Amino acid sequence: MTGRGGGAAPPSRVGTLRLDPDRCPASRAVDERETPMETAATILAVTFALGYLALLLRLPPLVGFLAAGFALGGLGVQAEEIHTLADLGVTLLLFAIGLKLDVRTLLAKEVWVTTVVTCVAGTLTGMAWLWCLGVMGFTLLQGAGVGALTTVALGLVFSSTVFVMKLIEERGDEHAFYARIAIGVLVVQDVIAVVFLTATTGHLPSPWAFALVLLWPAVRLFRSVWGRLGHGEMQSLFGILMALVPGYLLFESVGLKGDLGALVVGAMLASHPSASELSRSLFHVKELLLVGFFLSIGMFGGLPTAGEIGLAALLLLILPVHALGYVLVLRAMRVRHRTGWLVAFALMQFSEFGLIVAAIGADSGILDQRWVVVLSLAVSFAFVLSSFVNGIGQPLVERLAGRMPAQDPSRLHPEDRPADVSGAEALVVGLGRVGRSAFTQLTDTYGLHVVGIDSDHGRVRKLTAAGLQVVETDASDEEFFSRLTGRERVRMVVLALPAHNAEAVAILRASGFGGVIATAVRYEEGVARSLSAGADAAFNAASGAGLELADQVARLDSGAPATGPMPAVRPPDAS
Repeated sequence: MTGRGGGAAPPSRVGTLRLDPDRCPASRAVDERETPMETAATILAVTFALGYLALLLRLPPLVGFLAAGFALGGLGVQAEEIHTLADLGVTLLLFAIGLKLDVRTLLAKEVWVTTVVTCVAGTLTGMAWLWCLGVMGFTLLQGAGVGALTTVALGLVFSSTVFVMKLIEERGDEHAFYARIAIGVLVVQDVIAVVFLTATTGHLPSPWAFALVLLWPAVRLFRSVWGRLGHGEMQSLFGILMALVPGYLLFESVGLKGDLGALVVGAMLASHPSASELSRSLFHVKELLLVGFFLSIGMFGGLPTAGEIGLAALLLLILPVHALGYVLVLRAMRVRHRTGWLVAFALMQFSEFGLIVAAIGADSGILDQRWVVVLSLAVSFAFVLSSFVNGIGQPLVERLAGRMPAQDPSRLHPEDRPADVSGAEALVVGLGRVGRSAFTQLTDTYGLHVVGIDSDHGRVRKLTAAGLQVVETDASDEEFFSRLTGRERVRMVVLALPAHNAEAVAILRASGFGGVIATAVRYEEGVARSLSAGADAAFNAASGAGLELADQVARLDSGAPATGPMPAVRPPDAS
């Protein structure tokens, strides 16, 4: 079992699934002659069934996976391999995030100040609420000392690296300003978690940890090997190898968190031209392995009692207070209300790190063993709540942000100020491969004054340095178009976003834009959604490329010259 995207917990409690027969009578009835394949088949069947049920109820599948974990734990199904799969999934997730991470984000004051202030305030708030619950009559908290209250409150102050990373990835927002703040907060929380684990377990990192600086020159060798692997399975295998060996195993061997090592190695390889391709190739492997993570949360504690369920549910009342804390601190950092609420909602859940805290507290005698069950329930409930809140998405964020005091745009954080698109006749929103090709075509072939828009700060910086007029802003913002200055001449917009295309179309139309809107979408169902939202044209990017290729071949076969520079255009070198 991992921590909050972090290293292994003490093996006496957390390394494997240990069901107590007194708490889980069903575990005594498990047929010891059952083969591993039969156990795997049972786990897969229950997991798929409850994941599918969650989809039918319009809930995220992870809600079904959590329920499957509790069901399997209640039935006494013991599969320690689930925790290995969970560890692999978390490690690959953090490695993939590292491939997209700009380390300079961690040095920004809106990251480290926010983390420190919210951790201190959140711990004090949690202690106060736990004391109140003790007064209300919960036996686990009656007579609890300051040490016990502090331990539990600290376990509840962190957010789940796995949940947040998965949420941001599914939205395609890895490079958005709010996402960079949230990811930075999670990494700083990881550092705090390392300090806590070191202080409570007494296991200091090995002096050999200083030798990890040698990874920096070693990365040059890794990059050289990577460049010779091509685009097939060897590249995917290379990514898994990097995540597990110089990442997880090397850091664990010197007493540091293994998955934090995977994140570090991924960040060190992030500048490689194939970093985005490798991240995409690992996506489905990582997604499948992460099912094991959500199962392991549910299987962790065995069958709960009614009192434990009630206590876990009441702990959720801490989450809105934590969310408001993020918003207020970020407001002090001159971040927009909307950005602050997006960060707050992304981080509004408990971390699996709380389970490690409970296990350590139980080992040391500070906490009752029953806290392991309570916190596993609280983490699961928080995941469900956070899934629901983030599923509502933009409308709730915009409503809450709109009710807060107005902010002076000139005093906002530079990345949250209105963008200037003066002179633009066309906007291309999303500057991946499709967007850059559209930008080039509209500029070179049709002679239009085009301005590119992207939420990826690094991409904007590179393309601007290459001579393109590009601005940074988030097209999923309901004020996206109205906040652009100098937009009077814009008569067409091309949307080439990894996600949110239909939402961006609706935002443009709601803002009063009456020009032409065309979208490029990943999946065929996105075509209908974009058209119904008000787009004039919508194309499946993959099939659109095939149609263009067929047209060019037909022209060449008939003796006519190929038209348009699109197939031959090499977009600017920016990822």
